[in-house]
Amino acid sequence: MADDYYVQNNSNSDDSEVELNLSSPELKGYLSKWTNYIHGWQPRFIVLKDGTLSYYKSEQDSDFGCRGAISLQKATIKSHEFDECRFDVAIGQNVWYLRAETPEDKSNWIEVLQSYKTDLPETVSLRRHGSTISLQSNTLSTASGSSLKRVSRGLREKLHEIETFRDILYGQIDTLQRYFDALHTKNEDQPPLDLGDGLKPIDFRGEAITFRETTAGVIITLQHCLDIISQKEESFKKKLDKEQERRRKAEELYRTVKDELAKNRNSVIPGPDLEEGPHSTIPEDEFFDAVETGLDKIEEDRQLRVRLKYQSQQSQISNVSSLHSPSAETEDEIPQLAEDFGTGAQAKSHKLWPEIDRICTEQLTQARQGVGEDGNGWQLFADEGEMKMYRREEEVDGMVIDPLKSCHVVKGVTAREMCHYFFDPAYRNDWETTLEDVQIVDNVAPDTLVFLQTYKRIWPASQRDALFWSHMRRITDNLDAGANDVWIVCNHSNQNEEYPPANQGKCVRIYLTVILVCQTYLPPGKDSKTATRDDLTCKITYCSTVNPGGWAPATVLRAIYKKEYPKFLKRFTGYVVDQCKAKPIMY
Repeated sequence: MADDYYVQNNSNSDDSEVELNLSSPELKGYLSKWTNYIHGWQPRFIVLKDGTLSYYKSEQDSDFGCRGAISLQKATIKSHEFDECRFDVAIGQNVWYLRAETPEDKSNWIEVLQSYKTDLPETVSLRRHGSTISLQSNTLSTASGSSLKRVSRGLREKLHEIETFRDILYGQIDTLQRYFDALHTKNEDQPPLDLGDGLKPIDFRGEAITFRETTAGVIITLQHCLDIISQKEESFKKKLDKEQERRRKAEELYRTVKDELAKNRNSVIPGPDLEEGPHSTIPEDEFFDAVETGLDKIEEDRQLRVRLKYQSQQSQISNVSSLHSPSAETEDEIPQLAEDFGTGAQAKSHKLWPEIDRICTEQLTQARQGVGEDGNGWQLFADEGEMKMYRREEEVDGMVIDPLKSCHVVKGVTAREMCHYFFDPAYRNDWETTLEDVQIVDNVAPDTLVFLQTYKRIWPASQRDALFWSHMRRITDNLDAGANDVWIVCNHSNQNEEYPPANQGKCVRIYLTVILVCQTYLPPGKDSKTATRDDLTCKITYCSTVNPGGWAPATVLRAIYKKEYPKFLKRFTGYVVDQCKAKPIMY
């Protein structure tokens, strides 16, 4: 298929055409394009050709049709006020937000794009040999309804013209027929006319009959054509009505969504200027409202899944024979888990072990200190019965990293069970509602794993991930008075060359240090062999320091922490109690 275009000047009287070879792209390369508020910035292959800017998902996809195109002739090209790598290309409400790798690349793109705005005259029309779908599709996609209207209107006009010509033809045929009949009557008794030049006189009677039959056939055929076209017009009209109805519903939906967004986000459709970033223009209160709404929606989805799962379990239980004992299986499984656990030579020989042992010791020491013993000024921000939460306000380079300490008491579970469900990735998605993906990067030992966790995107905040090791162990020294046993799980961020931070790409990297310390208490006269679940008390100390990265406002982060941390700890401990109530006790 040829890619040569012909340029024709409309003022040229002789309609001459000059062939221009424009088959080579003027500019192409990868730019980051803001896709939507869910996926944010994504790399896209951008091609500038023949005054049209097109984009593809990748260079390999450029042979399979573009995902969108903008004609630069009437486009507005604007450099961003603050972001030195960003520029916008817009036609009306259709805006492409683009980012180059460097300011130099951005300047080069803008310079070339601007040249097409000024160099392409409006009096020039383009014709292309072969397909013109890539140029026409953009127009049709934005004005398909009006195009159908024009087609329908033009068809009706032509039908009226044909009917007018038919009536004129009827009159002319009638006049000619009477003329032929008169000539035939007048010349019946006359000698044949000498017409000269070898022309023979005609039989007016025969010719009149032949002319009448021929014109009658033409008129009948024309009437058939009109009937067919009328039927087609009805079909076109039905299609047009259906298209107009579909478009009306789409416009109503668009207006509804736009109105909702206007209520929640200052009358602006979500764009890159409103999401988390160094140049974000969204006010802090609206940022918090949006994140809070997203978290509430995730919690609603979790509660729905829990209800559905419970209903499914109840249905299964009702169908199980009374001879089947689920607890018998569990009794066989849990002791095996206990035997498999424990820090051995495999973990101690790993390159991370010195760091793991040091961080665990330091964090356990700090967790054992009372909130008034270290002199760091802990502030109580949540007091809900047995659960109390404290924090200290700290910032590093303007980023909130407030340390958190929580004390909680839970009945009916042991320290080992609490730490088991906190550590084991098989259960994490059940109680950690914001997780999108959990990947085990390194299986150091049965009690030590390295995780890469990706969290769900909650607009307008950027998506985040965390790379950290997690270690679980039993503590045998310096137990508190009356404690039957002590277990801990410690998580700490680490570096891995194979999984570098992607702060300039999809995710912002979180850096964290977390320790969960759990102690089992039994009433006097009870031990691990005689105690029941009603006798168990688990004392929990949870400490965390999290650097969320990115550009989230400090006031927003603290407001979210204050609301979400108590919900998180109650959700997790409630999950463990629910999981363990029908199972044998695990110490």
